[in-house]
Amino acid sequence: MTPKNANGAGERTPLINGEAAPSYDENHVHHETSSTSTLSFFLDTKHTPGLQSNNFAVRGLAYSWHVTKVTLLSSYVNFLLIAVPIGLLAGILKWSPTAVFTLNFLAIIPLAAVLSFATEEISMKLGETMGGLLNATFGNAVELIVSIVALKDGQIEVVQSSMLGSILSNLLLVMGMCFFFGGLVHRGTNGHGTEQTFSSAVAQTTCSLMTLASASLVLPAALYAVLDQSDSGEKNKSILVLSRGTAVILLLLYVLYLAFQLRTHSNLFDAAAHAAEEGRTDGQGEEAEEGQDGEDQEEPSLGPVAAAAVLVVVTLLVAICAEFLVGSIDDIVESAKISKAFIGLILIPIVGNAAEHVTAVVVAIRNKMDLAMGVAIGSSIQIALFMTPFLVIVGWIIGKDMTLHFETFETVAFAVSVLVVTYTVQDGKSNYLEGAMLLGLYIIIAVAFYSVPSGVIDESFTNSLN
Repeated sequence: MTPKNANGAGERTPLINGEAAPSYDENHVHHETSSTSTLSFFLDTKHTPGLQSNNFAVRGLAYSWHVTKVTLLSSYVNFLLIAVPIGLLAGILKWSPTAVFTLNFLAIIPLAAVLSFATEEISMKLGETMGGLLNATFGNAVELIVSIVALKDGQIEVVQSSMLGSILSNLLLVMGMCFFFGGLVHRGTNGHGTEQTFSSAVAQTTCSLMTLASASLVLPAALYAVLDQSDSGEKNKSILVLSRGTAVILLLLYVLYLAFQLRTHSNLFDAAAHAAEEGRTDGQGEEAEEGQDGEDQEEPSLGPVAAAAVLVVVTLLVAICAEFLVGSIDDIVESAKISKAFIGLILIPIVGNAAEHVTAVVVAIRNKMDLAMGVAIGSSIQIALFMTPFLVIVGWIIGKDMTLHFETFETVAFAVSVLVVTYTVQDGKSNYLEGAMLLGLYIIIAVAFYSVPSGVIDESFTNSLN
């Protein structure tokens, strides 16, 4: 470092030598200021030049740029947004099925993150109850859109597998990673391992609901086995009636669950809800600084109108990408020699929840286990009690016989997973060994569905409909 005199000037500067000072230092400062302004223009999500302008056109352009900037920087997976126009182009120009499937698969991942961000921005202005209801409704919007598109195209097996796969990925993969990495990172002061804790009351309540959801899949399979020798038409009619009746009951139970969580027993979920607010901010790439109070973290970055516009645009893009994705599944199954069940069970769940899954693991490492459990089990409850029965009703409306009779292998995998998770979380404690157990079970199920020849499960499912 160059020594300085009492006036703060460097000894080699012209001020010391009595020479006229050129504009080097001023230009250097100017360049630094200019660079800072440029970075601020592109990266500062709090301030955007022109928002306070009296010129309406300038203010409109500045606000449009502000919304775009905040949205693009809302999540670390948004660099994949480059795949959106390429994926749409691939579908429109009818590129190879592999290219169409892969590009639209990658495109939906950041769109899901943006959809979650826009939903959260709107919910901040709606209050606790309405905000919670909105988050519950749009929490798995991507999976719902993909499933409705697949249902419309008659891909019932893909719909059922994707619903089941989303539940399993939350219960086993996400929760397992949270327990595993959280348990490895957190140790006692003496270096020995410690167990992380979470609300056992919330975990037991939600696991009871998951057990009920498991029963709703086991009963149609049992009825199908009982009616095995009956006329196929009567058998399918009985399964359809049972599925639709069960779907209505599950939807009513989901409404009661929302009332239980958001109104009558919200005190049980207060800790998890507070952690969830912080975690969603972390997942959107806006790291809260140490010492920042909760009120700053809850301040929305977008206005409700802008957030609603983002929500509508992204929903349309997800629907289009989902159309191309689902349309290429048959060709992918034929060329890659994998079953539709594997695509629905393993691949499609990754699309809608990648960013959310990473967030859950990050907050588990930070010892916010109530949030991690809320993401994993809460999302599973929504899929089991709302999305799956809702799709049965949608199929009823559009003339597609969507039922709760899943293929036997899938039903057994689901029931065993719920049983293992229930026993794991009932004490309200977790460690890395329990996480490894859940991850191991998920990998076993994934390998099982991958190793089954492509035509076996598909043919078995087709025969069950006849």
